[in-house]
Amino acid sequence: MFSESAPSTKSERTRGMLRDIALRSFRERGYDDTTIRLIAQEAGVSVGTTNYHFASKNHLVQELYLDVQEAHRDAALPLLAAEDDLVERLRIVYRTGIDVLEPYHRFAPGFLSAAVSPKSPINPLSDESAPARDIVEGLFVEAVTGAGRGRVPAEFEERLPQALFLAHLLLALFWVYDRSDDRARTRMLLDRGLGLFKLALPLLKLPLLRGPLRELLSLVGEVRA
Repeated sequence: MFSESAPSTKSERTRGMLRDIALRSFRERGYDDTTIRLIAQEAGVSVGTTNYHFASKNHLVQELYLDVQEAHRDAALPLLAAEDDLVERLRIVYRTGIDVLEPYHRFAPGFLSAAVSPKSPINPLSDESAPARDIVEGLFVEAVTGAGRGRVPAEFEERLPQALFLAHLLLALFWVYDRSDDRARTRMLLDRGLGLFKLALPLLKLPLLRGPLRELLSLVGEVRA
């Protein structure tokens, strides 16, 4: 199905059509079998026209990333608005993140193979992936700063979302290889991880542990950079 928005120019309409065809193909065929030539054929335009709007397939993958994370944000924000507890707010962000990925599970290994190289432009930590990444990190910022019960000390609020985002990537990696029904193993891993986080929350108030935690979050920031 094509986007409901109505671009004002022919060029914008063509770009939107190519984007919609590519996103549908990624869902139905996966990364490897979606090609610029196939997209051009389905759109009824030349390969040159397709390349004019999207220079490579990886540019279309970035459109997919944005589409998925915008859906993630749309699913998470209403639920966050109704929840005050930090751990439950984090559960909302993680679970909705996994839920919106589900239509792509069958083809997830192909996307992972293409993205795993540090030099890949579709690596989740690449500069090219920043717009989609910012949406996810923004959800973790919202989950942390908007919490009432279980809120972490203010000094940790800025860097904690970065660590939570990296945990999100690790959870998604586990999800790729999860063949259990309804990804039950992924959901169990999430629930157990959040359970440990909840047990650790009171310890953040102890002065003795604040220094090591600051150092750990600083290290996570270095990894993220």
